[in-house]
Amino acid sequence: MTDILTNKRLLLIIGGGIAAYKVLELIRRLKERGVRIRPVLTKGGAQFVTPLSVSALAEEKVYQNLFSLTDEAEMGHIRLSRETDLVLVAPATADLMAKMAAGIADDLATTALLATDKPVLIAPSMNTKMWEHPATQRNLKQLQEDGIKVIAPGAGDLACGEVGAGRLAEVPDMVRAVEEFFESRRAGSALSGKHVIVTAGPTHEPIDPVRYIANRSSGKQGYALAAALAGLGARVTLVSGPTALDCPDGVERIDVESARDMLAAVEGALPADAAVCVAAVADWRSEGVAGQKIKKQKDGLPDLHLVENPDILKTLSALKESRPDLVVGFAAETENVTEHARAKRERKDCDWIVANDVSFGEGGSVMGGDRNAVTLITAEGEVSWPEADKEQIAAQLAAEIEKHFR
Repeated sequence: MTDILTNKRLLLIIGGGIAAYKVLELIRRLKERGVRIRPVLTKGGAQFVTPLSVSALAEEKVYQNLFSLTDEAEMGHIRLSRETDLVLVAPATADLMAKMAAGIADDLATTALLATDKPVLIAPSMNTKMWEHPATQRNLKQLQEDGIKVIAPGAGDLACGEVGAGRLAEVPDMVRAVEEFFESRRAGSALSGKHVIVTAGPTHEPIDPVRYIANRSSGKQGYALAAALAGLGARVTLVSGPTALDCPDGVERIDVESARDMLAAVEGALPADAAVCVAAVADWRSEGVAGQKIKKQKDGLPDLHLVENPDILKTLSALKESRPDLVVGFAAETENVTEHARAKRERKDCDWIVANDVSFGEGGSVMGGDRNAVTLITAEGEVSWPEADKEQIAAQLAAEIEKHFR
């Protein structure tokens, strides 16, 4: 059975307390479970653990400075706070909790916490008297009212020599709290038990035994969406053209080559509650496929006659009895992006279209790259999501699909 923590993204904010040493072990244990961790080390936290040790264990750059020109240019505190599934603050000191409750944003950690739209989990750690102080308890109550979840501190010997409540939760307890968060999200998902078909990657349309017609699609967006839907409890069938990607955990993959193969696989996977056509299907194929490699000709170019491929999105949308409740298409455009996408939604008669401008980025790096920027177009309206990594785009789209079924 797939580990529920595999490929989950965690923004880990390390506060300034002696218990920060436990976070090194926490990183190790979460990494063993497949969690992808981006660490933010506060100025206080760096007094107890080094950026090098955190980076080595997390296998990721450590972010520290709000006003770092390099970090703000490459990542930015807004992106840092959004491109995650969960924010974990450990240890959450009395100072951090007070700033969070008051909405203070005076460093990278507190700014990211104020800017995030993702769930936040805190593991408090401090002296017993600080923990029991009315101000801290007031802040704790405010944070809980704001929707922040708390991993309760333990009781026992403290680093200061006193005995009582305030110890940072033990590593297995923090791992379990992270696990329970994702389990509860899956259990409460409207996609739990729903069957979703996702197409991804390019198709290869053969010309002869050596050559084929294809495109630049890497399949990354479709694979990320399949993983996000599976993480929300859906039973996902991924119909994939040729890619170099590993199948996401918990997803059934059907490998195909051509557009006709893909259509047959999609039809064979029905019935489904939803179908999301992310694949960049070749519009045309060679009418005939040469049995041997076509040789260069002295008297001109070979005569290739192209014919249209079947339209998978339109075929799914036109189904009567076995039409999925929700049919979503992707529109890869290079100009007049939303206008072309709106027209495509009407023409294909699908429910939603996700329009993405494949010309943005250096050299038009969306196809084959790791980032995307899209506009979701439905009968009710449009919403544009800013540039983000493809996993973040997938998480947002999966959330919209879950909302549809809710």
